[in-house]
This record gives sequence, C-alpha cells and structure tokens, in this order.
Amino acid sequence: MVRQLPATPAPHWFWISDILLHRTALFDGDSGQLLGTISSGTAGIGFVIFPLFGHRRGEIYLAETYWSRGVRGDRTDVVTVYDARTLLPKAEIPIPPKRGEYFPGNASNALSDDERFMAVLNITPATSVSIVDLEQRKHTVEIDTPGCSLLFSAGPRRFFLLCADGGAMVIHLDEQGGEAGIERTERVFDAQKDPLTEKAVRRGNEWIFVSYDGVIHTVNVGGGKLQFGNPWPLLGDADREESWRIGGLQHLAVHGASGRLFALMHQGPRDTHKDPGTEVWVYDMATQRRTARLELPSPLVTFVAEQSKLGHESTIDRFTRWLLGAALPNPGIERILVTQDEDPVLIVSSGYPPTISVLDADTGELRREISEPGIGFSLLFAP
Repeated sequence: MVRQLPATPAPHWFWISDILLHRTALFDGDSGQLLGTISSGTAGIGFVIFPLFGHRRGEIYLAETYWSRGVRGDRTDVVTVYDARTLLPKAEIPIPPKRGEYFPGNASNALSDDERFMAVLNITPATSVSIVDLEQRKHTVEIDTPGCSLLFSAGPRRFFLLCADGGAMVIHLDEQGGEAGIERTERVFDAQKDPLTEKAVRRGNEWIFVSYDGVIHTVNVGGGKLQFGNPWPLLGDADREESWRIGGLQHLAVHGASGRLFALMHQGPRDTHKDPGTEVWVYDMATQRRTARLELPSPLVTFVAEQSKLGHESTIDRFTRWLLGAALPNPGIERILVTQDEDPVLIVSSGYPPTISVLDADTGELRREISEPGIGFSLLFAP
C-alpha cells in the first residue's frame, strides 16, 4: 500500500535537505511530524539536493548524479520526476554528466515561471546550463555561459545568471526549449569590493539579493528587460560599529503578502558571511526600514533539551531551558525560511548540532522544536 499526501500542502509544511542521509525530508511545522522523504543520488554526491516544485502537474524535480560503482565508475546525471503525493519516481530524464556541485547549492537549478522548462547549472570547471523540457521529458540544449553561473528564473522562457564582472547574463529560450538568444546586462554590483551572495529570495517578480556587506540589491524580472533597483543597506552606522553582519548558509527569507524581509544576522569580522546568526532582523521592503529584531534559540539548548525530552510548557522546563541558555554558548542558526500564509511561522535550523525550531514569525516566540530531524542539513524549502 502506498500512502498519499494531500493534494494541497498545508501552510506550515517545509522540506529540508540532509546531505549526510542523502535525502530531502518533508515536515509539518505544526505537528513536528515527518511526512515523507525522497532519497537522491549516489552516496558522496549529495551537496546539491535542491527540489523544484511543479504545482501544475503535481510533481517534484530533482537533478541527480549516480556512479556505477557507488563513488566511482561511469557517471549518469538525470532529472528525476517525482509524484508530489506519493513521493515515488515517475520518470528520469538524462542530462549531460556535468551537473555542478557546490554547498549549499541554492542556485544550482531553476524552474521556468510556467513550469515548462528546468535549467541545471553545469561546472566542469567551464560553466554551462542544461535545459530540460519537463512536459516532453527530454533534454533540449546545453548553453555555454562563460564567466557566469548560478541560476534564477525570470519568466516563462527566460533565466538569468550572475557574472564575475558584476553584471548578469540573460538566457532566452524558444518554444522548443532551444537557445533563442543571450544578452548581458550592465555592471550592477562590484564583484571585487562587495560581491553578492547567491542566496536570493523571490517575491512576485522581484528577486532580492544581499551583498557581503549587507546591501540589498533587487532584480525585477516582470518586464521585457531585467530592471535593477536602487541598492539599500540593512545596516546603519551603529550596527556596523557593533560588527553586525549578514551570515549563515541560507540567510534571507521574505513574506510575500506583507512585504517583510527576514535577514539572519551575527556579530563578526569581515568575510564571515557564512557564520551562523544569533538574531533575525525584519525589514519592511516598502520603507526599507528595520521593524523588528528577533532573538534566536540556541541550537545547543534545543539539542540538549530534545535529547533530555525537556518541553517548554511547564515552569520547571522553562527554568531548565533558561539555565541551559545561560550556561551554554549560542553557536547560532544557519538557515531560515518563512511560510507564506496569514499566520506565518519562521523555520530556523542549525547543522551542528542538527536542530529545527519553529517560531512565530511576528514575535519570534518558540512554537515547536522537531526531534531528531536528521544529521547533515543543507537547505530549507517551501513546497
């Protein structure tokens, strides 16, 4: 008997990729229950477990790599199509064996806005993009992208990549998934002085990027040409004097309806943009002003409490957790995700120790911790 998930995901469901268990797992943020898993690729080739969700066809797409001898031998790269309700594979689409691997890999693949085509980043180390027709179940073309990498959707027949010169490369497709044209934009950021991280989030037609120094850059893909907004800073002078910085492996989240941007922050020296964060700062995208600072739970406290089965409801448990928080250092959170409903929750996760906490996105209040979620996390995803 094969169990099925509901046709419509619940508002607080989320996926997390586990590179050591070599799977991506679906959890319910309200109950804390593990709902299902998808295993992906050959052991040792799992940094990029990046599901794309085709809602029109009720499918999930994963670019995967397999070796005939486990971690050596003949290499096969495929896009595997999974049923979104049973999580069973439906089809495999062969692609060139060049799929790029990097950690945490959150710009390694992209889905066209009409869900017809999937783009897969290749690194050999030359960069290129493989295009897959998801309706026809076939690879259509490989497009060279010299000096540019990372993939972002930009319409039904368009993707863009970031380039080493501080500009972007735009790929246009025809109706058969072939190359219809390539253009390069002007330079929009200084890749030497203050490069962008690839950990962008999307709200409607607008992609939101942040630089290493905490400057927001936006790219609107709704028109005939990409439109780049005026950059604006997350940090004020006082914040910089206190050495606050953007950080973590997945350090931005955006709530579309309210226009709130969530940024994972830590205190540290320059070039610590991957260090975990101890606070989430909340911004109003319309006014470009910070509206809240949310303190994050310590993953060490979460881990010890869960291993000891300490809850957070009784006075004794709350006191014990407070005592643990005072005694143990806070190593910080590595990734965040916000749900898109009217009562959103903020999913926060650490890899070492492996923890997942569910917070109220408005207040930062702890709603739930999830026991034994995995052992080697990379990225959070909304279905």
